[in-house]
Amino acid sequence: MYSDWHALFVLTGEEENVKKRLEYRFREGYRIMVPKRKLRERKNGNWYIATRVLFPGYVIMEGNIDAHAYYRMKDVPGLLRLLRSGLEFAGIEEREMLTLSKLVSNGDEIGISTALMENGRVRIVDGPLCCLEGIIQQINARKGRAKVRLNFLGEERIVDLGISLLSP
Repeated sequence: MYSDWHALFVLTGEEENVKKRLEYRFREGYRIMVPKRKLRERKNGNWYIATRVLFPGYVIMEGNIDAHAYYRMKDVPGLLRLLRSGLEFAGIEEREMLTLSKLVSNGDEIGISTALMENGRVRIVDGPLCCLEGIIQQINARKGRAKVRLNFLGEERIVDLGISLLSP
């Protein structure tokens, strides 16, 4: 089945509110998500798990957006605009969504991956980055983060994802 994925530009920090408003207006036939990532963060000497938006200022929507749907979403508070290509509503490329869907699990969240350090090489043994070692640019074991190269809307972006490093 062919599906259309579209990126909606929203006010930064309003991603979840816009998602809820869109889900209320488009109850059937559409899937709306705000990809998030879990990261280990340190505050006042204590480590905790924080959830951050993967692409601030974007909401991703799956479904056929025609003129009727466009005018229904046009006056949603916090929604700035829909990505366009000429007169058509531009979609997110299938290969970009394929990588993103491999990373996203349990709703809209990208969990923390587990990596094993062997002979100076890092191998992902569990989590969303499993079998995606080719997109990892750098690993910071002290912060528990991996810099990952993702393509989104035709441009390459480097994002931090959570990683737990084990050593034998």
